[in-house]
Amino acid sequence: MNLPSRALVLGLARSGQAASAALARNGVEVVGADRKLGNDEELSLLEGVGLVVKSPGVPAGHPLVAEARRREVPVWGEVELGYRLLPASKFVGVTGTNGKKTTVELLGAIFRAAGRDVAVAGNVGLPLTAVESADWVVCELSSFQLEDIDQLRCEIAVLLNLEPDHLDRHGSLEAYRDAKLRIFDRARTAIAPRGLGLRGIEFSADDPLPAEPAMRGRHNRENAAAATAAARAAGIGDEAIASALQSFEGVPHRLETVARRRGVRYVNDSKATNVAAALRALEAYADTPVLLIAGGRGKHESFEPLAAALGPNVRVVYTIGETSHELAAAVDERAMEAGDLTIAVALAATRASPGDVVLLSPAAASYDQFENFEERGEEFRRLVQNLGG
Repeated sequence: MNLPSRALVLGLARSGQAASAALARNGVEVVGADRKLGNDEELSLLEGVGLVVKSPGVPAGHPLVAEARRREVPVWGEVELGYRLLPASKFVGVTGTNGKKTTVELLGAIFRAAGRDVAVAGNVGLPLTAVESADWVVCELSSFQLEDIDQLRCEIAVLLNLEPDHLDRHGSLEAYRDAKLRIFDRARTAIAPRGLGLRGIEFSADDPLPAEPAMRGRHNRENAAAATAAARAAGIGDEAIASALQSFEGVPHRLETVARRRGVRYVNDSKATNVAAALRALEAYADTPVLLIAGGRGKHESFEPLAAALGPNVRVVYTIGETSHELAAAVDERAMEAGDLTIAVALAATRASPGDVVLLSPAAASYDQFENFEERGEEFRRLVQNLGG
């Protein structure tokens, strides 16, 4: 692949740092810029630049991005660069509103069980540009990343589901949907949920599987069905698929049991950053008394569906973060405004009885009080561990 002698990497978090290192390995002089830049004086960063690599958190309307396009300088997302640096690899791309991380990690386990050389990378894990070689790459792709693809082509493209999310960034459900569906551009095999009316192989939670998944919840059975369909499309046999389904217990921050204290189970579902994800968590524990901790930074979606879905098993909802009052108003008499996670965990621990589940499933983003959902989940883990018992 021909790369320019000089490139600008815009956004210097995890994916930006990986992109900078990958470009440097390939002899490219790298200019790095924080995404908060953009005043007229910073436009000088584009001088002599033959490529802009944009981190997914940088919006398309950023002044440096707009100016680069005006100057006809190519603008690639970090995953586009990673794809082009791996011309010999076959890609399995996975997108969807919820379940991406779980599904790509399960697919990684399936490919390893089959003896395949595989790397798992993408959205919230290892940046794609950090992968230097692999026969197969299973890549988690967010809508932000899919906005910035150009030539990326998946051998197998998987859409898990499609529900309202990130409307604060995309502006409308239609724009969000269009970004997600870009995963099917140039794909050889398309896999999508039954009933959406999309082309390709269909799957559902009711599909027969080679083995029962170790993960809890109907939504995880749906993820397992999608992973099974993708693995079969890659030529992997049911024996390897069954082995992985039976041994894979899920990913951190997604219905993760972090501790049992005095007969109470504490479950970290910090990855549930929208209402649809929290509904899946509640469904998974519909047969258990639940003390729910929810709230954070809203995504311009209503909490009414969450309030309507609270079964009689949900004893109380402790609300936190910027949406604490809004969520409490939707939930009504079962709500208690805790304000922050520390207070919520302390209150829940005092009230919980043996056999109960204290469930952190926020239905909102973390950016009001935490750097990301991982930090929120780790803080929940720390607070629970400090309870003792």
